[in-house]
Amino acid sequence: PPASQNNEQGSTLRDLLTTTAGKLRLGSTDAGIAFAPVYSTGAASGKSGRTMPNILDDIIASVVENKIPPNRVPKINVKSEIKDEPKDDKNCVQDECSNQYSDIQYSWICDKHVLWLKDHKNSNNWKLFKECWKQGRPVLVSGMHKKMNFSLWKAESISLDFGNQQADILNCKDSIISNTNVKEFWDGFEDVSKRQKIKNGETALLKLKDWPSGEDFKAMMPARYEDLLKSLPLPEYCSPEGKLNLASHLPGFFVRPDLGPRLCSAYGVAATKDHDIGTTNLHIEVSDVVNILVYVGIAKGNGVLSKSGVLKKFEEEDLDDLLRKRLKDSSELPGALWHIYAGKDADKIREFLQKIAKEQGLEVLPEHDPIRDQSWYVNKKLRQRLLEEYGVKTCTVIQFLGDAIILPAGALHQV
Repeated sequence: PPASQNNEQGSTLRDLLTTTAGKLRLGSTDAGIAFAPVYSTGAASGKSGRTMPNILDDIIASVVENKIPPNRVPKINVKSEIKDEPKDDKNCVQDECSNQYSDIQYSWICDKHVLWLKDHKNSNNWKLFKECWKQGRPVLVSGMHKKMNFSLWKAESISLDFGNQQADILNCKDSIISNTNVKEFWDGFEDVSKRQKIKNGETALLKLKDWPSGEDFKAMMPARYEDLLKSLPLPEYCSPEGKLNLASHLPGFFVRPDLGPRLCSAYGVAATKDHDIGTTNLHIEVSDVVNILVYVGIAKGNGVLSKSGVLKKFEEEDLDDLLRKRLKDSSELPGALWHIYAGKDADKIREFLQKIAKEQGLEVLPEHDPIRDQSWYVNKKLRQRLLEEYGVKTCTVIQFLGDAIILPAGALHQV
């Protein structure tokens, strides 16, 4: 079409929608459909002025009529359409992967529910990731710390640079939040004797929640921000400029999700008496998330488990054989224990937690949502009941130093 038409209508359906979205208003048709007005010009409308189509078919016809040259017939590949549909049979996908992606180092863990990409440097990782991502499964990429400047992420380095900052610190045992100097938190990060005590004399289990985050992270820690960005796994998806990072390419009139980054730091549960609590309670993710373990501190002091004791605690979990093998590798440093659930199980989990709350004599209000409120850490006994009574299996993952865990939107997890 002439340039004048091209400017008004856009050259693709995406352009057509984005250029008219600014003019969005409700129109009514015989069918009562609400639409953004789309205008035809010239021969397409039969008039020199603009006319507004009043049914969706006219809008589609206008796009097809004006934008697809008559000598170019769109080809539809039926096989590829079928192939791209999410498959229920995960074994089928895994068989395909073993044949198509022989150049990629990977394994399936957690009863073949989680893809583990072992070589972060392989430029073809994203092709296999795509097959897994279409099914909404978590992905683990190991070795990311090898691309990072490790000295930037040490506890003493962050404390030295930002110890005078104020931040909210959460005590994970009693959910009390206090605003304090972050140096106090970092002083006790690896020295239990310097940690706060709670009323009964127990050591506090503290979490420096989302400090700093978003634009504050970039402004406060520019060197660390750049180090993180250049070290992101699967840059095609995870990098802000990634060609498959949908959120980064949304038109400006969309409300974007909070893309972070955030620094989440917490004391280890292994240094406490109560191992049935978490530093991140069960909750749901509303957007895709990548979480990289950039540093693991080794706590010292009275009552702290030895390294063998910590490993024993991990081994008591319902672990995949490959994860047990990683635990025995002296070059690997385990840091976080994750329990992950598929989004499709959210309603069952919600019902289960409300049932447990009633059993414990807690008040369950109609508007109360135990997942949204992040009020539960599902311990081992409850995870077993969840499996037996509701058929929901827990996916248990150990995150080692340098591991990136990528979760799809809608996934539930606790740490």
